Amino acid sequence: MINLGRHPSDMSDNEAQAYIDFMSKRYPEVKDGTLDIELIDEGSVELTLTRDAVPFQRIRRITGYLVGTTDRWNNAKTAELHDRVKHTTDS
Repeated sequence: MINLGRHPSDMSDNEAQAYIDFMSKRYPEVKDGTLDIELIDEGSVELTLTRDAVPFQRIRRITGYLVGTTDRWNNAKTAELHDRVKHTTDS
């Protein structure tokens, strides 16, 4: 859902909703965001659509398992992770 952000104080709710509908049709891939409306001059506006951050969980392959976190691992698997050789590159 696109929410209304900054906008002119004298803008009607119907006009603001028309801009939101316009941007929703123009950018259908934006599911969550904020629309800022700035009056440039009489009859001209600047629309800025900012996408909301998408939460994600980092998944890594550790000791043969795809995991997000190791908080549910037993002591043996945690020790195996700790004993692994960590490789680095010289820049």
